[in-house]
Amino acid sequence: MKKSLLVISMMLALAIAIGGCATKGDLEEVQAREKAMAAKADQAVQDAEAARVAADEAALKADEAVTRAEEAEKRAEERERIAAEKERIAEEKARIADEKAKEAEIKFQESMKK
Repeated sequence: MKKSLLVISMMLALAIAIGGCATKGDLEEVQAREKAMAAKADQAVQDAEAARVAADEAALKADEAVTRAEEAEKRAEERERIAAEKERIAEEKARIADEKAKEAEIKFQESMKK
């Protein structure tokens, strides 16, 4: 009885060992999954690199836009300063013209009294 129990146990252990070992198909399936995961990882790396390049380009364009905006602001301020200067000069000319007109009026009045 012990021998038959031992033989049955050995056959059961052998069946479990054979059934538990990976077959060639199992190994190929695991390798195929591994290749698929590696391909996905490579694609993810490529996508990340493309996103980084796009982000760098966007940052560069944004910097250029900021620079252009700052230059436009400086030009606008310069035009505003020039316009204010022209206005000041025009007011000065108008004041001088008024003074000359008053002087002329006074001279006219004096010449009329004579």
